[in-house]
Amino acid sequence: MKHWLTTYWVAGAGFMAAALLAIGPLLPASLWLIFLHSPAYMIHQIEEHWGDRFRSFVNARLFGGREVLTTEAVLWINLPGVWGVNLAALYAAWLVAPGFGLAAPYLAVVNGLSHLGVMLRFRSYNPGLWTSLGVFLPLGLTTLAVVPASLAQHLLGLAIAVAIHAAIVVHVARRSAAWTSGLGPKSPGPNGFE
Repeated sequence: MKHWLTTYWVAGAGFMAAALLAIGPLLPASLWLIFLHSPAYMIHQIEEHWGDRFRSFVNARLFGGREVLTTEAVLWINLPGVWGVNLAALYAAWLVAPGFGLAAPYLAVVNGLSHLGVMLRFRSYNPGLWTSLGVFLPLGLTTLAVVPASLAQHLLGLAIAVAIHAAIVVHVARRSAAWTSGLGPKSPGPNGFE
């Protein structure tokens, strides 16, 4: 099952994005912008992960060809870490208040700024850059400006987005340190992390 999922999840993201965009107009206007982050992220994931481009880029450009970012980690980051968080944000916006859904736009903005930072560092394209600039930053910033929310709700959404990205950095730093110390790659645990 894991091999099937690692092979086809990106293609599935394209079909899911189309289906979500087709049913999106059925949602109330108050949830529309929060909802749009799920199909937007799926479109981004096609640019980013088609043909294993992002993982290959990270391992080659950032870690000298070492297998620091694994396919299992990519699945855990993108399926529960993105799709799950965006779904939870939509439910929080619906069940509690729209401001409690701000984890979705902050996740997109933090990711978009990360892609922009990598582009500035290497002065070249990185997989996911175009949708970060053309979709994530405009949609995320518009959502943050339009959705009514308190300062506490903004801080909560930002904290969730930063925590997810920090967990990714910690994971790859640990794997990189294992390589650097001469221990080589460690086998990932059942969830793709050590």
